Amino acid sequence: MALSLAGGCALVGGGKKPLDTFDLSAARPDTSGPRTQRRQILVNEPAAIKVLDGENIVIKPAPGVITFLGGAQWGDRLPKVIQARLIESFERSGRIRGVGRPGEGLAIDYQLVSDVRAFEVALDGGARAHVALSVRLLNDRSGQVARQRVFEATAPLSGSGNEAYVAAMNAAFAEVAGEIVDWVLAAI
Repeated sequence: MALSLAGGCALVGGGKKPLDTFDLSAARPDTSGPRTQRRQILVNEPAAIKVLDGENIVIKPAPGVITFLGGAQWGDRLPKVIQARLIESFERSGRIRGVGRPGEGLAIDYQLVSDVRAFEVALDGGARAHVALSVRLLNDRSGQVARQRVFEATAPLSGSGNEAYVAAMNAAFAEVAGEIVDWVLAAI
């Protein structure tokens, strides 16, 4: 107990400043389409290369050069954040019977399997956020790929500072997530 209190006091007394911690917003998909009464989807955690499979926020100052946004981090590993916000986006659509992650016991019809191809702010040729997710919709009963597509979006940076960088990434992600939800619901 004394150790935890002493650790807390160190922060108050001028210790190392905590990192700005950020989250993504779920998309607000169209809710006016037909409801898929009997379909349930499992959203797997996206696969990602090591640089995108952590809490660091990626900045690319030039092609092939990777750095991280100073003093900032995601609230969890990026693939877990993406998975959580995709699930929330499907829930917000109100057009599907059930959606969840592995281990929740859903009797699923489809699985959403994805790879994070890009999730960064690129500074060359005009500062912009770039998000790209490769997505496969698998029929869980047959194991066959029902659909496959790469979703990609960019959003301009408006301002400087950590908040501006993350806001641009959030805008690009929201566009991609909304397109993924519409694409999946049209297929099932």
